[in-house]
Amino acid sequence: MRIQQLTEARRFFLSDGGLETYMIFDKGYELPCFSAAVLLDTAQGRADLTAYFERFIGIAKAAGRGFILDAPTWRAGTAWAGPLGQSLGQVMETNARAVAFVSALRAAHETDSCPILINGLVGPAGDAYAPDTQIARQDALLIHAPQIHALGKAGVDLISAMTLTHADEAIGIAQVAGEIDIPVVIAFTLETDGQLPSGQPLGEAIAEVDASSGTRPLYYMINCAHPDHFRHVLDPRADWIGRIGGLRANASRLSHAELDAAETLDDGDPVELGQLSAALAARLPHLRVIGGCCGTDHRHLGCIAGHDPARSAA
Repeated sequence: MRIQQLTEARRFFLSDGGLETYMIFDKGYELPCFSAAVLLDTAQGRADLTAYFERFIGIAKAAGRGFILDAPTWRAGTAWAGPLGQSLGQVMETNARAVAFVSALRAAHETDSCPILINGLVGPAGDAYAPDTQIARQDALLIHAPQIHALGKAGVDLISAMTLTHADEAIGIAQVAGEIDIPVVIAFTLETDGQLPSGQPLGEAIAEVDASSGTRPLYYMINCAHPDHFRHVLDPRADWIGRIGGLRANASRLSHAELDAAETLDDGDPVELGQLSAALAARLPHLRVIGGCCGTDHRHLGCIAGHDPARSAA
């Protein structure tokens, strides 16, 4: 199975950066509902997506690392059909086209030294920055099942649920993935205090999902937060620390509320983010994937790619 390339890897894989922020602030796109899936609808959009991903794949190849290639489906689930003005059938067709698009990129660029895994992205049913947007686990199962089934049928290697704000939604997503026997990764958004937007500590959320989902996630990720916001909660003595397998940090130290209101992009310091990410990686014994989130681009991932976490312990 392809997924063994990730689980048995001795060096972390790379992912891309902040796709949506890059396309909005650097390429000038207006993405309705922050959905990059709409870029698949035009030749120029597909060309810009191709150039974007090829640049990151080139970084991974140069660094001798594998690459996690995300289908641009973060906001292409049933919860976003109405806001995007689409029918359920159209949304499901978008997921199939997204997987076909990134699968073609893999076929063109994968090598023995740079294995590429196709990752089906699932986002929260509500606002990833809003702590009051919470749904019950059974509702989450029903809401996310159509998209996860569509991604699985299209042939993704794994499902990653990104920017989740609370444990119940994560549990519902993990249960759906278990029904079709596809590996699932759960990525939580963290606030400036290192806790989930719901207020739950990260370790407690991981323990709750592991205990309640019935399908143990492949690993957990932290995304959409700056390292300064959460490194203090990464206690190396905690049992759950070994469940953290991925990091996708924001470039900015701003809070989510500040980022939501920002009219310009805060891209932080790429060199510093690379150093901070490597230092965090040295404290996470089962880290498999490092990438970027809001405000990050090829500069940040280039700085991350060349670091050896073993030499960056902090």
